[in-house]
Parts: sequence; C-alpha cells; structure tokens
Amino acid sequence: MGTFVVLAVLILAVGLVLRSMIRAKKAGKSLQCGCDCSSCGGHCCSSEVKENHTK
Repeated sequence: MGTFVVLAVLILAVGLVLRSMIRAKKAGKSLQCGCDCSSCGGHCCSSEVKENHTK
C-alpha cells in the first residue's frame, strides 16, 4: 500500500513540474536560460541570445 502512495506522490510531482515547464515555454520563457548572466556558463555570447535578452 505504501509503495502505491509513494508512486502516486512521485507521479504527481513529476506532472506538476512538466506542467510548469510547458506553461513557461508557452509564455515565451526559455527553459535553459534564466537571463542571469552573473551565473551563466558563457554561452550568452551568441547574437541570438543577446537579442532575446534585450526584448
């Protein structure tokens, strides 16, 4: 019984995360770039990313 409860909670959590990611993507937010260049790995040098940051 406990296994099924844990499984249900896990499925619910994954579903909520996926729903949040899909809503963010539909709202135009990037799932990969948080626009926080102070903690960026250095890929922000591309012109496409710079154009998206200024919008």
